[in-house]
Amino acid sequence: MAETSFLTLLYRYLFFGWLFRDVRGGNLFERAAAWRHNCNQSRWLGVYARRWAVMGFVCYGLGAVTELQSQLLSVVFYVPGVLALPVNAVIAVLWLGFKLLPGPF
Repeated sequence: MAETSFLTLLYRYLFFGWLFRDVRGGNLFERAAAWRHNCNQSRWLGVYARRWAVMGFVCYGLGAVTELQSQLLSVVFYVPGVLALPVNAVIAVLWLGFKLLPGPF
């Protein structure tokens, strides 16, 4: 079995786009199958939301700790900490969309 590179694993750990299929292409049956696949894979969105929330809190805390020593270093931690909030908002909208909206057929 081929080894997966560290960068690929890091990407898959933080971003969830690789889990889903495109619903816009193909005939009606292929779009329906892709929608069912995406609804099934949406169960993992909560895991990604927790990862981003924990990363945001940890980065924000590290930014607060390092702010006393170096403001430039604290920016390195504050920016990912702040970006975790919109990522979690996108995850919440996607999760609600998969749960509440009908399929695109």
